[in-house]
Amino acid sequence: MRAVFIQGAEEHPAAFCYQVNGSCPRTVHTLGVQLVIYLACAAGMLIIVLGNLFVAFAVSYFKALHTPTNFLLLSLALADMFLGLLVLPLSTIRSVESCWFFGDFLCRLHTYLDTLFCLTSIFHLCFISIDRHCAICDPLLYPSKFTVRVALRYILAGWGVPATYTSFFLYTDVVETRLRQWLEETPCVGSCQLLLNKFWGWLNFPLFFVPCLIMISSYVKIFAVATRQAQQITTSSNSLAGAAKHERRAAKTLGIAVGVYLLCWLPFTIDTMVDSLLHFITPPLVFDIFIWFAYFNSACNPIIYVFSYRWFRKALKLTLSKKVFSPQTRTVDLYQE
Repeated sequence: MRAVFIQGAEEHPAAFCYQVNGSCPRTVHTLGVQLVIYLACAAGMLIIVLGNLFVAFAVSYFKALHTPTNFLLLSLALADMFLGLLVLPLSTIRSVESCWFFGDFLCRLHTYLDTLFCLTSIFHLCFISIDRHCAICDPLLYPSKFTVRVALRYILAGWGVPATYTSFFLYTDVVETRLRQWLEETPCVGSCQLLLNKFWGWLNFPLFFVPCLIMISSYVKIFAVATRQAQQITTSSNSLAGAAKHERRAAKTLGIAVGVYLLCWLPFTIDTMVDSLLHFITPPLVFDIFIWFAYFNSACNPIIYVFSYRWFRKALKLTLSKKVFSPQTRTVDLYQE
C-alpha cells in the first residue's frame, strides 16, 4: 500500500506541522471535530482488537476448532488484531493532526507493519479460498490433501512473503539508489512519506489483484459445485448430506468475507494506482476516507462470524458465561446442532 501522508491546509492555510522551512501544511480541525474523529477511531480499534482477539482465543482454546481452516482463520485474526493494536493508534493521530510527529524510525516501522498486516490478510483470504475449493470440489481427498501441516505451510508463506517483500523495499537502499527515476519530489517535513513514487502504486496492484482473482475464480467454481451437490443431496446418506451442508455453509460465510474485503479495499487500491499516474492529486480527506474504509475490513470478519457461524456464537456464549474456566468446556463439540 502507498506509504504517504500529505495534508492540504484546507481550513487554515497558514498552519504548518513545524515552524521550519519546507514544513508540510497542516489542516487544523476544531476541538469538537477532533474529539469526534478520535472517538470514532477508538471505537473502531476496540472492535478490531477485541473481535479478532476472541477469534484467536476461541480457535486456540476449543479443541473442536483445531482444524486446518480454523488455523488459517486464527492467523488472519492475529494479523487484523495486530493492525488495530500496533498500526491504527498512530494512523489515528496522523489523520486527525494531519502531521507525523514521531520521527523517521517510527515512520518506517509504522509503514512496514501497516503493509505487512494488510498484505498478510489478503494472502490468508486467498489461502482460505483454496482450502474451501478443495473441501467442496474434492471432498473425498480433502482430509488427506489439506492437513494441519499444509495449513501451517500456508500460514508461514502468508507471513513470510509479505515480511520479505516489505523489508526489501523499506530496509534496503533499492528505492533510493536503483529506483530514483521513479521518485517524486522530496517530501516535506512532517510527513511520513517513504515510498511516494509511481513504481510503488503499480507494484502493489498485482499483489492485490492476483490473489483477488484467485479468490473470485475459486468461489465461482465452489458455488457452481455446491449448487450441483444440493441437487444430488436427496440421494446421499444423512451423514454425507450433513457434511456437505456444513462445508457449503462455511464456503458461503468465507465468500461473504472475501466480498467484504474486496468492497473495502478496491477504492483504496484503485486510487493508489490511478493517483500515481496523476501526480497524487487525490484530496487528503478523500485519501483518508479510502484508507480508513480499508482498515475497517479488519473489524468485519468477527462480525460476519457472529451472524454466520454457530460455533462462534456458542464459543462466545461459553466465554461470556464464564463456563470457559471449566476443564470440560475445552472439549465441547461446538459443531453439534
